[in-house]
Amino acid sequence: MYWWSGMKRDICEFVAKCLICQQVNAEHQVLSGLLKPVMIPEWKWEQVTMDFVSGLLVASKKKDSIWVIVDKLTKSSHFILVKIDYSLGRLAELYVSEIVRLHGVLTSIISDHDSRFTLIFWSKLHEALGTKLNFSSWEKYLPLAEFAYNHSYQSSIKMTPFETFY
Repeated sequence: MYWWSGMKRDICEFVAKCLICQQVNAEHQVLSGLLKPVMIPEWKWEQVTMDFVSGLLVASKKKDSIWVIVDKLTKSSHFILVKIDYSLGRLAELYVSEIVRLHGVLTSIISDHDSRFTLIFWSKLHEALGTKLNFSSWEKYLPLAEFAYNHSYQSSIKMTPFETFY
């Protein structure tokens, strides 16, 4: 049997830095707490989760955050470049121009109780659906990041989101 002093620490450090190890969740991990069951949607893009990645350096187009919107059924995702202080009206317009135009109108949003995704967002989204679409421009590498995410293995569906479509 092979062993060395500090072996467990070294292995933990290696696994923590390994991209493939982080992409494939181990089934034997201890759960952190009780989860509230979420019904599996019957159709693509009828139920989404969304959150913001913020605290980034200001990009060339003066955007400082990424709005991540993930379909609950297929796990496919869109990464939309935004400013963290966008109004709910602006976010609703972006949702229409970037999500509704491709996938239709959703039936529910799951978020971390972010105040931006309350009844006000829904009313602004409703208003936006009656307006002209204004397509936003993306940062140079954001489409590549979205491509990489959609081609990454998702243990919950046992394939990549891309494979769910093709």
